[in-house]
Amino acid sequence: MKSTGIVRSVDKMGRVVIPKEIRNQLDVKNDQDSFEIYMEDDAIVLKKHQPNCIFCGAANDCIDYNGKYVCGGCIRRLFDIKSNLEEMEELNSKNML
Repeated sequence: MKSTGIVRSVDKMGRVVIPKEIRNQLDVKNDQDSFEIYMEDDAIVLKKHQPNCIFCGAANDCIDYNGKYVCGGCIRRLFDIKSNLEEMEELNSKNML
């Protein structure tokens, strides 16, 4: 962990302002992004929250669907499953299964 040399006070409500330089470096958007809060020994660690896919846990290429995140790979697999099910239903309706 590297020191930035920046010191901030805690206000009466227990809040600390994250300096703009750090928010810019992490590409944090006000009123959009969130942080995960961890404790490591005697340190408080803030990590920019990256939504993960509900199926595989991937953090990349995620799309918000009704408040749940699904990655592109899982979306493709779901379409494949849907296609396979439709084919099976068609064969079944023709008594070919």
